[in-house]
Amino acid sequence: MGARLVLLMLAGLASSPAFAAPEADAAAALRVTRYLAELSSLRAQFQQSVVDARGRVIERAEGTMAIARPGRFRWDYRTPEQLIVCDGVTVWLYDIELDQVTVKAAGDALAGTPAMLLAGHGSLEQEFTIADAGRDSDLAWSLLTPHRADADFREVRLGFDGRDLRRMRLFDRLGQTTELEFTSIEHNPKLEQSLFSFDPPPGVDVVGRAPAG
Repeated sequence: MGARLVLLMLAGLASSPAFAAPEADAAAALRVTRYLAELSSLRAQFQQSVVDARGRVIERAEGTMAIARPGRFRWDYRTPEQLIVCDGVTVWLYDIELDQVTVKAAGDALAGTPAMLLAGHGSLEQEFTIADAGRDSDLAWSLLTPHRADADFREVRLGFDGRDLRRMRLFDRLGQTTELEFTSIEHNPKLEQSLFSFDPPPGVDVVGRAPAG
């Protein structure tokens, strides 16, 4: 579940405002575009929770993440133990408990997702409509609605403390809400290239194939 949610990511608990002022929407879009424009790499700890359509917490997870734009990222889940690595071309999802690695082309796995934007793929304006979502938990929220009708989520909310992205909330089309909270944030650290390489351990079940070239 954790791997799937990151790929949807990489939504608010309340409804979006019915009539947001154009100036507020412009400010909300500026928060996102400025953040992405200034981001070359990122390292942080995260806590993740998933709430079902009835408001029940059905999953909790935590771990560390690293992003190097363009295209590379790594999410290490401590609970449950999972690893997601992308080198810009291929995404590997390693479920340690199942002893299985799933391999996908990055373009297919990330198309139209927030993870695509954080990793530096695609166009913000082409993929999302951005609006103001007010303030909550002392954060300023920007609402991203995907243009793709087949997107797995219906909206994403990004919570900013000044210029820092502190939280992400996602509503999927099944009524589940996922929240990611980031702590110990390092902006634009120097990251080793080896973080974004992965070789399946001997003996694991490999599903899928890395893209040619």
